[in-house]
Amino acid sequence: MFYRENGQFKTSYKADEQIFPIRQDRIAIALLLAIAFIAVPLLAPEYLFRAILIPFVILSLAAIGLNILVGYCGQISLGTGAFMAVGAYAAYNFNVRIEGMPLVLSLLLGGACATLVGVLFGIPSLRIKGLYLAVATLAAQFFVDWSFLRIKWFTNDSSSGSVTVSGLQVLGIPIESPVQKYLFCLTLVTVFALMAKNLVRGAIGREWMAMRDMDVAAAVIGIRPVYAKLTAFAVSSFIVGVAGGLWGFVHLGSWEPAAFSIDRSFQLLFMVIIGGLGSIMGSFFGAAFIVILPIFLNQLPAWLNIPMSTATASHLESMIFGALIVFFLIVEPHGLARLWSIAKEKLRLWPFPH
Repeated sequence: MFYRENGQFKTSYKADEQIFPIRQDRIAIALLLAIAFIAVPLLAPEYLFRAILIPFVILSLAAIGLNILVGYCGQISLGTGAFMAVGAYAAYNFNVRIEGMPLVLSLLLGGACATLVGVLFGIPSLRIKGLYLAVATLAAQFFVDWSFLRIKWFTNDSSSGSVTVSGLQVLGIPIESPVQKYLFCLTLVTVFALMAKNLVRGAIGREWMAMRDMDVAAAVIGIRPVYAKLTAFAVSSFIVGVAGGLWGFVHLGSWEPAAFSIDRSFQLLFMVIIGGLGSIMGSFFGAAFIVILPIFLNQLPAWLNIPMSTATASHLESMIFGALIVFFLIVEPHGLARLWSIAKEKLRLWPFPH
């Protein structure tokens, strides 16, 4: 009964168009943000920040960017790791070559460079789609990997493609401890998630979804495929590029092109599929699933006192992880976000759910 919306009347267009129209949702989001920004930094141990929270927050941002392209616009992409790499290396070059470059501005400029690369490799989407588009975006992955390994200028003349950043600060405040890194990433992710939610609710978001559902019908009613598809690639690549900068600057500190390999692209695609296509909340669910589950499976034999070699545990982890992915795709192909939506519908319609 506590989730009923009876009596919550809308008396203005502003109230009717708000992101969370139900009061209980607004309270829940406020409590969740309070826990994330206040309780977690005060109570969580350092290991939790380094191993789970910081990777989860950054990968959630990357999953949001990919979900805009795949979930909302219906354009398959296997080059997300490449766009993350472009954002990371571009932000590194802005930070190294321009004296006094602010950290946030270098990350945003890195995202802008990823936008240019994303639009360039998104041009084939105007003529091809499906598996053919996936192969075209896969070419971006190999091209970017080759560029950062062979062109030394991108890595400041590093022979191995490895770069290192240090002394991070924002407005004179150092970003050194795990708590500071977590709060910095969480702030950026909150802002970008809010912006993405408003984008997909607006006119451009409806154009993306029309292209996803039936591009021919969308063109007939006046939606320009060129504009809709390329803006989806641009917005997605920008967000993914910023996430790549955060992954390199905040989480890794020192990285090489292998940190953004094709495995990263598939990992992000799994996040979007498992979490829920076309759902901002599903991006967070998918990131949590991908980040937490391997750690849980790796620790499970020790908790159950089962003797197991490291190699066996690694193979078993991969097998269970793959089986769970297949299970979720069969049981609920719309992802974990759909399960969350069904649970809320049951609460809203109780005692007569249908």
